[in-house]
Amino acid sequence: MEFGVQLGAVSPRLWGEVAEEAERLGFESVWLPEHLVLPVEVAGSPHRDAEHPPLRPDVPVFDALGVLSHLAARTARLKLGTCVYNIGLRHPFVTARAAATVDVLSGGRLAFGVGASWLRAEWEAVGLNFDRRGARVDEAIAVCRRLWSEDVVEHHGEFFDFGPVAFEPKPVQRPGPALHIGGDGAAALRRAATVGTGWMPMNHTLERLPRSLARLRELAEREGRTTPVEVTLPGARISRADEVGAYAEAGVTRLIVAPWARSREALDGLRRFAGEVLHPVRAAG
Repeated sequence: MEFGVQLGAVSPRLWGEVAEEAERLGFESVWLPEHLVLPVEVAGSPHRDAEHPPLRPDVPVFDALGVLSHLAARTARLKLGTCVYNIGLRHPFVTARAAATVDVLSGGRLAFGVGASWLRAEWEAVGLNFDRRGARVDEAIAVCRRLWSEDVVEHHGEFFDFGPVAFEPKPVQRPGPALHIGGDGAAALRRAATVGTGWMPMNHTLERLPRSLARLRELAEREGRTTPVEVTLPGARISRADEVGAYAEAGVTRLIVAPWARSREALDGLRRFAGEVLHPVRAAG
């Protein structure tokens, strides 16, 4: 089991310190949430049984890949992740360039979590069709993967159309940054099985995971895939080492945690978690 840290749960002024301390303590990764814009009228929480908006429109939002480039300079081994990047809201040129920049500057440490998004008003603010977001996401991913791996790319699709272009530098990771597919539905499982390094369920209970993972394995086998699919679970509430086993048995390979209640407690919370959970689990493994 690997352990990541949710930077979205701490004040931005502490991101650098938290990332440095997480690396020192032996955490594997840090992760940032992402939005392009937050409309004032926000509705439709993605969280199970939640009727309230999941975030206020006045919450400060930073460019996640820009922040990860900064954190790349402050760390040496830590994987740098997005949880998740709304890839359909940008042209693939913008996404591919920003992601490649992080991957090159970090020496190949980008864990690129991408998703189709849930916030209709955000898509409408950008002037895009929310109801066609799945197809747009599929095409955006396909174009990015070609830009990251091919010398010359020409594309004529439903959403993006361009003649021959070159794209340099290529990412350090080949054929491109590790893609972690966020989402809970059939489309997310399909993307994870076909193009993803991993799957990132956003609203799954522990009890629901085995059935979905069985479906994921079925899809991966149908594609002839031989490499395992990483399973990253955000928002895990772990306080003891003996709680980790249930997640591992369910098929989770990475837990993203935020073991603190307030930002000022983040560094101490990381140290406590490392002593009580991370290191005992690693020793037992």
